Amino acid sequence: MYEVTIIKSFSAAHVLAEIGGKCEELHGHNFKVEVTMAAPKLDPTGLLIDFRVLKKWLAEILEEIDHKHLNTLPSFAGINPSAENIAKYISGKMESEAKKASVKVVKVKVWESENSAVTYIPNNS
Repeated sequence: MYEVTIIKSFSAAHVLAEIGGKCEELHGHNFKVEVTMAAPKLDPTGLLIDFRVLKKWLAEILEEIDHKHLNTLPSFAGINPSAENIAKYISGKMESEAKKASVKVVKVKVWESENSAVTYIPNNS
């Protein structure tokens, strides 16, 4: 099995309801996102998938949430826009493109700070 990982960043604000503490107030983060894809074989050029393609997919997804108040977006209606839910959201959006390219999303890691991160692992086996 081969894996490739890309990393990009975005900034956004959110309010996390019903968890207590300061995070129930409007606040923001400079998020870092790591996306890992996998496949059992390489393409005819010797690549799992071109890094540029993955970066483009992720950039398009992040453009939708970059510098936004996440609670106001339809994608997070009715749910806390936590790092966990952001990771799941990004994974779901990446999956549709990944299937077309015969690769799988292995995991999406979202960092809220340099020492706090969550990982979402889709059930796509």
